[in-house]
Amino acid sequence: MQLLTADRVITGACRDVIDGGAVLVDGSRILAVGPAAQLRARPEAAGAGVRDLPGHSLMPGLIDCHVHLGFDASEAPIDHMIAASDDDLLAEMLRNARRLLAAGVTTARELGARGLLDLKVQEAVEEWNAPGPRLLVSNQPITVTGGHCWFMGCERDDRDGLCRAVREHHNAGAQVIKVMATGGFMTAGPAPWDAQFGLDELRVVVDEAHALGKRVAAHAHGLAGIRNSVAAGVDTIEHCSWAAETGENFDEEVAAAIVDKGIFVCPTTNVHALRPRPRRVSLGGHRVPENLLQRRRERLGRLRQMGVRLVAGTDAGINLVPHDAYVAGLQALEASGMPAEEVIECATSRAAQACGLEAVTGTLEPGKDADLLAVPGDPVADLSVLYHPAMVMTRGRVYDPAAI
Repeated sequence: MQLLTADRVITGACRDVIDGGAVLVDGSRILAVGPAAQLRARPEAAGAGVRDLPGHSLMPGLIDCHVHLGFDASEAPIDHMIAASDDDLLAEMLRNARRLLAAGVTTARELGARGLLDLKVQEAVEEWNAPGPRLLVSNQPITVTGGHCWFMGCERDDRDGLCRAVREHHNAGAQVIKVMATGGFMTAGPAPWDAQFGLDELRVVVDEAHALGKRVAAHAHGLAGIRNSVAAGVDTIEHCSWAAETGENFDEEVAAAIVDKGIFVCPTTNVHALRPRPRRVSLGGHRVPENLLQRRRERLGRLRQMGVRLVAGTDAGINLVPHDAYVAGLQALEASGMPAEEVIECATSRAAQACGLEAVTGTLEPGKDADLLAVPGDPVADLSVLYHPAMVMTRGRVYDPAAI
């Protein structure tokens, strides 16, 4: 039994904040949350290990809805992945999982890895053989021959192939299906504004995945791919940048359909959104259209105004986006006009909903997994305190971020 006390406990449930609060943890689960004096008086707290955190806030562990553990965040992450042996790549992925945890991320969706290496990392974390966040893995993203991220190993060009790919991922143990609805910026081949799959093909992926109880995350930059993804009924749209060859192509009707269908959008805000600059790409990939990154702030504000459910995700591992730079993505959301309280929701409770984990994590409530973060000061007043986690707890196990 563990009793954690702090100046404030941000439960994440209806923006509830408990001054002088505490969390009582029994094994891997939260037993109680409330004022510290009340929890200290509970019979279950007798003999519990007590950790007092004066000057700190306790809050739910952070969730990154979009990471790539197999990318090394260099200027040429694709070159690195292609050249690496399985053993070297697995070691890199384990290091990156550790970096996420040290940054306060206790849950992450791994949305594209080579082969089935993501399952090996997940197993190592689940068996406590390596530190890392809870992982939801997708295995290789489904793409067309020569399409975006073809080198990860799942190229499919017809309906039967798409159906088999979903089943193969399900049988291997994937928790989510990732499909490349458009091209991407890093890979030569279809451009980010070009659709890789038509509506009928995406419906095959979604229908098969949903029949197997799997959610679908659609990589979609351009309007055609976003529109197809919405019509097909995907569960999350990744990036949703409205990219066009000469800038952007935002469509209010499609955005309204995203709201109507309750689709979550992970705009993958990261350090690039905070400090816009030309992004270097590898393998002859596509250049980011001029001013696209700057204009995304405006579009995020409009999507939020329309009621789109935005969630936090960084695309960690891509060009110059380190796995431990998670908080910069939250600051980018704030820079788009989102209040800090809502930013924290995007990174905790709402992100858990997008991942289908709202019954497990995302808020500090009795019965949920003990995924907690302690930070100095008040993150609602200043998000930058999230850069300095004092303690990370995942499923009841405490980690010192400096020692991970």
